[in-house]
Amino acid sequence: MLANLISILEGILLIVPALISVAFVTIAERKTMASMQRRVGPNAVGYYGLLQAFADALKLLLKEYVAPTQANIVLFFLGPIITLIFSLLGYLVVPFGPGLFVSDFDLGMLYMLAVSSLATYGILLAGSLRSTAQLISYELILSSAILLVILLTGTLNLISIVESQRIIPFLYPLFPLFLVFFIGSVAETNRAPFDLAEAESELVSGFMTEHSAGIFVFFFLAEYASIVLICILNSVLFLGGYSIRASFPRIRFDQLMSVC
Repeated sequence: MLANLISILEGILLIVPALISVAFVTIAERKTMASMQRRVGPNAVGYYGLLQAFADALKLLLKEYVAPTQANIVLFFLGPIITLIFSLLGYLVVPFGPGLFVSDFDLGMLYMLAVSSLATYGILLAGSLRSTAQLISYELILSSAILLVILLTGTLNLISIVESQRIIPFLYPLFPLFLVFFIGSVAETNRAPFDLAEAESELVSGFMTEHSAGIFVFFFLAEYASIVLICILNSVLFLGGYSIRASFPRIRFDQLMSVC
Protein backbone atom coordinates (compact mmCIF):
# COMPACT_ATOMS: atom_id res chain seq x y z
CA MET A 1 0.00 0.00 0.00
CA LEU A 2 2.78 2.40 0.98
CA ALA A 3 4.73 1.56 -2.18
CA ASN A 4 1.68 2.37 -4.32
CA LEU A 5 1.21 5.72 -2.57
CA ILE A 6 4.89 6.55 -3.09
CA SER A 7 4.61 5.70 -6.80
CA ILE A 8 1.52 7.93 -7.15
CA LEU A 9 3.31 10.77 -5.35
CA GLU A 10 6.36 10.37 -7.59
CA GLY A 11 4.11 10.53 -10.65
CA ILE A 12 2.49 13.74 -9.42
CA LEU A 13 5.87 15.29 -8.60
CA LEU A 14 7.00 14.46 -12.14
CA ILE A 15 3.91 15.69 -13.98
CA VAL A 16 3.86 19.10 -12.26
CA PRO A 17 7.38 20.06 -13.47
CA ALA A 18 6.43 18.70 -16.90
CA LEU A 19 3.49 21.12 -17.06
CA ILE A 20 5.67 23.98 -15.84
CA SER A 21 8.28 23.15 -18.50
CA VAL A 22 5.53 23.41 -21.12
CA ALA A 23 4.90 27.00 -20.03
CA PHE A 24 8.55 27.95 -20.46
CA VAL A 25 8.80 26.12 -23.80
CA THR A 26 6.00 28.33 -25.14
CA ILE A 27 7.82 31.43 -23.88
CA ALA A 28 11.09 30.27 -25.46
CA GLU A 29 9.32 29.62 -28.76
CA ARG A 30 7.67 33.04 -28.79
CA LYS A 31 10.92 34.78 -27.84
CA THR A 32 12.84 32.93 -30.56
CA MET A 33 10.23 33.79 -33.19
CA ALA A 34 10.25 37.42 -32.07
CA SER A 35 14.04 37.57 -32.38
CA MET A 36 13.97 36.04 -35.87
CA GLN A 37 11.25 38.48 -36.95
CA ARG A 38 12.93 41.51 -35.29
CA ARG A 39 10.15 41.95 -32.74
CA VAL A 40 10.30 42.40 -28.98
CA GLY A 41 8.01 39.52 -28.07
CA PRO A 42 6.31 39.10 -24.67
CA ASN A 43 8.11 41.28 -22.12
CA ALA A 44 5.44 42.87 -19.91
CA VAL A 45 4.33 40.11 -17.51
CA GLY A 46 7.06 39.26 -15.03
CA TYR A 47 10.80 39.67 -15.54
CA TYR A 48 11.55 39.66 -19.28
CA GLY A 49 8.06 38.27 -19.90
CA LEU A 50 8.73 34.95 -18.12
CA LEU A 51 5.24 34.86 -16.59
CA GLN A 52 3.39 35.54 -19.85
CA ALA A 53 2.39 31.89 -20.33
CA PHE A 54 0.87 31.72 -16.84
CA ALA A 55 -1.07 34.94 -17.48
CA ASP A 56 -2.40 33.53 -20.77
CA ALA A 57 -3.46 30.30 -19.04
CA LEU A 58 -5.26 32.23 -16.30
CA LYS A 59 -7.01 34.40 -18.88
CA LEU A 60 -8.27 31.33 -20.77
CA LEU A 61 -9.43 29.56 -17.60
CA LEU A 62 -11.55 32.58 -16.66
CA LYS A 63 -13.27 32.76 -20.04
CA GLU A 64 -16.72 31.34 -20.81
CA TYR A 65 -17.06 27.71 -21.90
CA VAL A 66 -18.75 27.54 -25.30
CA ALA A 67 -19.79 24.40 -27.18
CA PRO A 68 -21.59 23.95 -30.53
CA THR A 69 -25.32 23.47 -30.03
CA GLN A 70 -25.46 20.13 -31.87
CA ALA A 71 -22.24 18.69 -30.47
CA ASN A 72 -22.12 15.67 -28.17
CA ILE A 73 -21.12 17.49 -24.98
CA VAL A 74 -19.52 14.44 -23.35
CA LEU A 75 -17.29 13.65 -26.33
CA PHE A 76 -16.64 17.34 -26.97
CA PHE A 77 -15.09 17.80 -23.53
CA LEU A 78 -13.60 14.29 -23.32
CA GLY A 79 -11.34 14.69 -26.37
CA PRO A 80 -8.96 17.33 -24.92
CA ILE A 81 -8.84 15.55 -21.55
CA ILE A 82 -7.89 12.21 -23.15
CA THR A 83 -5.19 13.88 -25.26
CA LEU A 84 -3.65 15.63 -22.24
CA ILE A 85 -3.73 12.53 -20.00
CA PHE A 86 -2.00 10.28 -22.52
CA SER A 87 0.52 13.00 -23.39
CA LEU A 88 1.55 13.16 -19.72
CA LEU A 89 1.55 9.40 -19.08
CA GLY A 90 4.60 9.00 -21.33
CA TYR A 91 6.75 10.86 -18.77
CA LEU A 92 6.34 8.05 -16.22
CA VAL A 93 8.97 5.83 -17.90
CA VAL A 94 11.44 8.55 -18.96
CA PRO A 95 14.88 8.24 -17.29
CA PHE A 96 15.89 11.80 -16.36
CA GLY A 97 19.09 10.59 -14.69
CA PRO A 98 20.66 7.65 -12.86
CA GLY A 99 17.94 6.56 -10.45
CA LEU A 100 15.79 9.56 -11.41
CA PHE A 101 12.66 7.95 -12.84
CA VAL A 102 9.21 6.87 -11.72
CA SER A 103 9.17 3.39 -13.23
CA ASP A 104 12.04 1.23 -14.52
CA PHE A 105 9.77 -0.63 -16.92
CA ASP A 106 11.36 -3.38 -19.03
CA LEU A 107 8.82 -2.68 -21.79
CA GLY A 108 9.17 1.10 -21.45
CA MET A 109 9.56 1.81 -25.16
CA LEU A 110 6.53 -0.33 -26.02
CA TYR A 111 4.56 1.49 -23.31
CA MET A 112 5.56 4.89 -24.71
CA LEU A 113 4.55 3.89 -28.24
CA ALA A 114 1.17 2.66 -26.97
CA VAL A 115 0.51 5.81 -24.95
CA SER A 116 1.43 8.13 -27.82
CA SER A 117 -0.89 6.18 -30.14
CA LEU A 118 -3.80 6.40 -27.70
CA ALA A 119 -3.41 10.19 -27.52
CA THR A 120 -4.58 10.28 -31.14
CA TYR A 121 -8.06 9.19 -30.05
CA GLY A 122 -8.60 12.50 -28.27
CA ILE A 123 -7.94 14.39 -31.50
CA LEU A 124 -10.20 11.97 -33.37
CA LEU A 125 -13.00 12.70 -30.89
CA ALA A 126 -12.49 16.39 -31.62
CA GLY A 127 -13.38 15.64 -35.24
CA SER A 128 -10.04 16.47 -36.85
CA LEU A 129 -9.66 13.84 -39.56
CA ARG A 130 -6.79 15.65 -41.29
CA SER A 131 -4.74 15.83 -38.09
CA THR A 132 -5.55 12.22 -37.20
CA ALA A 133 -4.44 11.00 -40.63
CA GLN A 134 -1.17 12.92 -40.33
CA LEU A 135 -0.43 11.58 -36.84
CA ILE A 136 -1.15 7.96 -37.78
CA SER A 137 0.94 8.22 -40.96
CA TYR A 138 4.04 9.59 -39.25
CA GLU A 139 3.71 7.25 -36.27
CA LEU A 140 4.69 4.48 -38.69
CA ILE A 141 7.93 6.33 -39.52
CA LEU A 142 8.75 6.94 -35.86
CA SER A 143 7.93 3.35 -34.92
CA SER A 144 10.19 2.03 -37.69
CA ALA A 145 13.10 4.19 -36.52
CA ILE A 146 12.56 3.14 -32.90
CA LEU A 147 12.37 -0.53 -33.95
CA LEU A 148 15.83 -0.35 -35.53
CA VAL A 149 17.28 1.10 -32.32
CA ILE A 150 15.59 -1.67 -30.33
CA LEU A 151 17.08 -4.31 -32.65
CA LEU A 152 20.53 -2.74 -32.19
CA THR A 153 20.35 -2.64 -28.38
CA GLY A 154 18.26 -5.78 -27.89
CA THR A 155 16.07 -4.19 -25.23
CA LEU A 156 12.88 -2.17 -24.77
CA ASN A 157 14.11 -0.64 -21.51
CA LEU A 158 14.84 3.08 -21.89
CA ILE A 159 17.57 3.03 -19.23
CA SER A 160 19.32 0.15 -20.97
CA ILE A 161 19.15 2.06 -24.27
CA VAL A 162 20.83 5.05 -22.60
CA GLU A 163 23.49 2.83 -21.00
CA SER A 164 24.21 1.30 -24.43
CA GLN A 165 25.43 4.73 -25.55
CA ARG A 166 28.09 5.12 -22.85
CA ILE A 167 30.92 4.81 -25.37
CA ILE A 168 29.37 6.57 -28.37
CA PRO A 169 25.88 8.04 -28.93
CA PHE A 170 23.83 6.40 -31.65
CA LEU A 171 23.73 9.77 -33.41
CA TYR A 172 27.02 9.00 -35.19
CA PRO A 173 26.54 5.42 -36.45
CA LEU A 174 22.81 5.94 -37.05
CA PHE A 175 22.83 9.51 -38.37
CA PRO A 176 20.49 8.81 -41.35
CA LEU A 177 18.07 7.14 -38.92
CA PHE A 178 18.33 10.18 -36.63
CA LEU A 179 17.33 12.44 -39.53
CA VAL A 180 14.34 10.21 -40.30
CA PHE A 181 13.28 10.27 -36.65
CA PHE A 182 13.78 14.05 -36.42
CA ILE A 183 11.66 14.76 -39.50
CA GLY A 184 8.98 12.37 -38.25
CA SER A 185 9.07 14.10 -34.85
CA VAL A 186 8.49 17.52 -36.41
CA ALA A 187 5.53 16.16 -38.39
CA GLU A 188 4.16 14.24 -35.39
CA THR A 189 4.19 17.34 -33.18
CA ASN A 190 2.54 19.44 -35.91
CA ARG A 191 5.28 22.04 -36.22
CA ALA A 192 6.27 24.01 -39.33
CA PRO A 193 6.62 23.13 -42.15
CA PHE A 194 4.38 20.15 -41.31
CA ASP A 195 1.72 22.22 -39.52
CA LEU A 196 -0.87 21.66 -42.26
CA ALA A 197 -3.35 20.16 -39.79
CA GLU A 198 -3.41 23.49 -37.97
CA ALA A 199 -2.89 25.67 -41.05
CA GLU A 200 -2.77 28.95 -39.13
CA SER A 201 -3.30 31.06 -42.25
CA GLU A 202 -6.42 29.04 -43.15
CA LEU A 203 -7.92 27.60 -39.96
CA VAL A 204 -6.37 29.79 -37.21
CA SER A 205 -5.75 26.96 -34.69
CA GLY A 206 -7.11 24.03 -36.64
CA PHE A 207 -9.40 21.69 -34.72
CA MET A 208 -8.68 23.60 -31.49
CA THR A 209 -10.58 26.62 -32.83
CA GLU A 210 -13.87 24.96 -31.82
CA HIS A 211 -12.81 24.92 -28.17
CA SER A 212 -12.55 27.74 -25.67
CA ALA A 213 -11.57 28.50 -22.09
CA GLY A 214 -10.09 25.62 -20.06
CA ILE A 215 -10.77 22.99 -22.73
CA PHE A 216 -8.53 24.89 -25.14
CA VAL A 217 -5.85 24.95 -22.42
CA PHE A 218 -5.99 21.13 -22.24
CA PHE A 219 -5.30 20.82 -25.96
CA PHE A 220 -2.57 23.46 -25.76
CA LEU A 221 -0.84 21.73 -22.83
CA ALA A 222 -1.13 18.35 -24.55
CA GLU A 223 0.48 19.69 -27.73
CA TYR A 224 3.51 21.18 -25.99
CA ALA A 225 3.82 18.28 -23.53
CA SER A 226 4.10 16.01 -26.56
CA ILE A 227 6.79 18.27 -28.05
CA VAL A 228 8.88 18.11 -24.85
CA LEU A 229 8.35 14.34 -24.56
CA ILE A 230 9.40 13.58 -28.13
CA CYS A 231 12.50 15.77 -27.67
CA ILE A 232 13.37 13.70 -24.58
CA LEU A 233 12.78 10.51 -26.56
CA ASN A 234 15.07 11.80 -29.31
CA SER A 235 17.76 12.40 -26.70
CA VAL A 236 17.31 8.94 -25.17
CA LEU A 237 17.48 7.15 -28.52
CA PHE A 238 20.28 9.03 -30.28
CA LEU A 239 22.02 11.57 -28.02
CA GLY A 240 22.95 9.42 -25.03
CA GLY A 241 20.12 10.53 -22.76
CA TYR A 242 21.36 11.69 -19.36
CA SER A 243 25.00 10.70 -20.12
CA ILE A 244 25.80 14.20 -21.39
CA ARG A 245 28.35 14.87 -18.62
CA ALA A 246 30.84 12.47 -20.19
CA SER A 247 30.71 14.36 -23.49
CA PHE A 248 32.32 17.53 -22.09
CA PRO A 249 36.13 17.48 -21.72
CA ARG A 250 37.71 19.24 -18.74
CA ILE A 251 39.33 22.56 -19.71
CA ARG A 252 42.17 24.49 -18.06
CA PHE A 253 41.44 27.39 -15.71
CA ASP A 254 43.06 29.94 -18.04
CA GLN A 255 40.78 28.73 -20.86
CA LEU A 256 37.78 29.15 -18.57
CA MET A 257 38.77 32.73 -17.68
CA SER A 258 39.49 33.62 -21.32
CA VAL A 259 35.82 33.02 -22.13
CA CYS A 260 34.95 36.00 -19.94
